Amino acid sequence: MGDVEPQEVTIKVVGDVRRLPADQWNACAGDNNPFVQHAFLAALEESGSATGETGWAPYHLVVEDDTGMITACAPMYVKGHSQGEYVFDHGWAQAFERAGGRYYPKLLIAVPFTPATGPRLLVRADSNRANMEQALIAGAIEVAHKHDISSVNVNFPTKDEWHRLGEAGFLQRTGEQFHWHNDDYESFDDFLAALSSRKRKAIKKERRGAVENDIEIECLTGTDSREEHWDAFFEFYMDTGARKWGRPYLTRPFFSLIGEAMGNQTLLILAKRDGQYVAGALNLIGGDTLFGRYWGCMEDHAYLHFELCYYQAIDYAIEHGLARVEAGAQGQHKLSRGYLPIHTYSAHWIADPGFRRAVDHYLEQERAAVDQEIAALDSYSPFKSADN
Repeated sequence: MGDVEPQEVTIKVVGDVRRLPADQWNACAGDNNPFVQHAFLAALEESGSATGETGWAPYHLVVEDDTGMITACAPMYVKGHSQGEYVFDHGWAQAFERAGGRYYPKLLIAVPFTPATGPRLLVRADSNRANMEQALIAGAIEVAHKHDISSVNVNFPTKDEWHRLGEAGFLQRTGEQFHWHNDDYESFDDFLAALSSRKRKAIKKERRGAVENDIEIECLTGTDSREEHWDAFFEFYMDTGARKWGRPYLTRPFFSLIGEAMGNQTLLILAKRDGQYVAGALNLIGGDTLFGRYWGCMEDHAYLHFELCYYQAIDYAIEHGLARVEAGAQGQHKLSRGYLPIHTYSAHWIADPGFRRAVDHYLEQERAAVDQEIAALDSYSPFKSADN
């Protein structure tokens, strides 16, 4: 096969994803991951959740061919802080600024407020992926140089993208999450049968206890979710967010927007007692993955968090043949409930050579520590050992 002729392309930045044709953006994003689809990103901007005023100024990278067709793109933001990212670099910022540098603003290629692995360098299926990814990477670095920005950061890319970013000179970072994997289970009981006896009994006890106080559970998708459901869930979200972060990231209109535009990709699990909604969990449905995102409650009930966020998600994944459940960031308590530790990834281009060397040294040690922790956690797997 001969060499592929390089395409003539134009690289630009766009400050509002709604100015871009949704069909062309989605042709690059694909339909497997809901968070990089045009509707999700547009809802973040239209709702006022991810804007310059909140420290997330949209600066999306777009590659166009000579006809003006989008052939590649990346959700990119100019960040004035490090909140809502779930890849923590506050220590880097403080160290660089103590040394006389200016860490903010920085560039971030990611989905705001979303610690879920997915594609970040989005390329049309009929385009040359290697060329288009190189164009996006070069474009991001050019923006950083042009505006004297300290760094380009890519959070929660796929492992393949992470490797290619490393080959392009980005520093490589790892983290950990806990994901549930569907081993072709036919039912929740089938999943339970794969666990050790002690863990199986504990989960059965938790599921019984979660609904003891006359709790009813509703699972809503598509047109089943209406404004009164989003009103209730937003109350839960605000309560949890105010306690965990001080100021919740998402506005009330965001939930209506995704409910209208992405209803078939949302799974809203609500708990009701005495006719009133008291707790809820929001999931997004991907091509082969259920992504758990937000949880909140107005009443405390034992085990209800585990039921709505973990067990109902497993039930849904089994019933619909999904390969995995990603239950969000952190949480070693997920391990005993069938969610196993996995690596997550980020990549970082840093302009200042001295700062880059310091971060590179730190990340080398951090990657080794993450590997050791995941190996140690694997030894506590709740699943039956091969010897049983």
